[in-house]
Amino acid sequence: MVVVGIGADGWDGLAPPARRAVTDAEVLLGSRRQLDLIGPEVQGERVEWPTPMLAALPGLFEGLRGRRVCALASGDPMFFGVGATLCRVLGPESVRVLAQPSSASLACSRLGWALQDVTVLSGVGRPLDRLRGALAPGRRLLVLVGDADGPAAVASLLAEQGYGPSPMAALEQLGGSHERIRRGRADTWSHPPGDALVLVGVECEPSPSLVPLAGVPGLPDDAYEHDGQLTKREIRAITLARLAPMPGQLLWDVGGGAGSIAIEWMRAEPAARAVTVERDPSRAARIARNAARLGVPDLGVVVGAAPAALSGLPAPDVVFVGGGVSAEGVVPACWAALPPGGRLVANSVTLQGERVLLDHHERHGGDLIRIEIQRAAPVGRLSAWRPALPVTQLTVDKT
Repeated sequence: MVVVGIGADGWDGLAPPARRAVTDAEVLLGSRRQLDLIGPEVQGERVEWPTPMLAALPGLFEGLRGRRVCALASGDPMFFGVGATLCRVLGPESVRVLAQPSSASLACSRLGWALQDVTVLSGVGRPLDRLRGALAPGRRLLVLVGDADGPAAVASLLAEQGYGPSPMAALEQLGGSHERIRRGRADTWSHPPGDALVLVGVECEPSPSLVPLAGVPGLPDDAYEHDGQLTKREIRAITLARLAPMPGQLLWDVGGGAGSIAIEWMRAEPAARAVTVERDPSRAARIARNAARLGVPDLGVVVGAAPAALSGLPAPDVVFVGGGVSAEGVVPACWAALPPGGRLVANSVTLQGERVLLDHHERHGGDLIRIEIQRAAPVGRLSAWRPALPVTQLTVDKT
């Protein structure tokens, strides 16, 4: 199969090898918009992608076996495009990709931005709340949006997050004869919906009163909605250092509370995944709200009590146990679920929980530490150190 990237300029923008791939094909696959960019003189049978697409692909390609097939994709098929999906389904050795400039490359060329310095996010078929986690003063963003209302949605989100002064550009039909760029700033964006083929450029500028949230672990406690069940800032930073998130890894956060550990795991490594298990439905709903507001709406939230609620979850690479360390069977169940090379980190402030961690340490080894934090607080007209409850922490890798 050949996958041909096609831009808004259609047939005129295709290089000779791409044109040959299209004209030689017996079957052309693509969206209706992409197929319409190919003139009627091309004789191949035209087939629109099925919906839902991924589940239907094996049957579709089985029916096309032995025929010359060309799939059309927007711009660079390997940039948030169908090319990567087809390589996954058919195997990279069965797919030849002929790319056009991506929408991000075209946008940067129009805005005068260095592409390597830009953060690109997709809101096409994905929650736009992901944008919240990427906001930082001075950062340049390109946001792929799914429809003509996308720029206004981006502007509204920026203003809500305290980035209202940010300059924005809505870039439509890049590379085509109807290309248009509309500019403004987030808190005064008043352009009506335009073309559906649009990408949004943002130069993040915070309002003067905003205290930005850093990407490193240890967000301020008041960044979270919580009822007191929250791993405090300093303990959270130490815990995330022990968890050491890596791309593609799945974390189980057992006893989620406010969800802070799982949320900061995903913020620290965008390619990592997490599931948090919380038995209290109101806390579980609160975790989901915190995750969306802090830019990781893909966090999975399971309502139920461990260890029973762990049954059926995808196998973890790393497990954190905070709330519920002392509950019968929780730590052994988490340990049993980990594959060799997996890691368990568990915190406790109670003697009962500490007993569980001591027992596990005697059986399996690892690193056992006690963390004590003291804060200066008023004592009359003077100040003194007030200690927080000490935290016992166990970190152990499974061999």
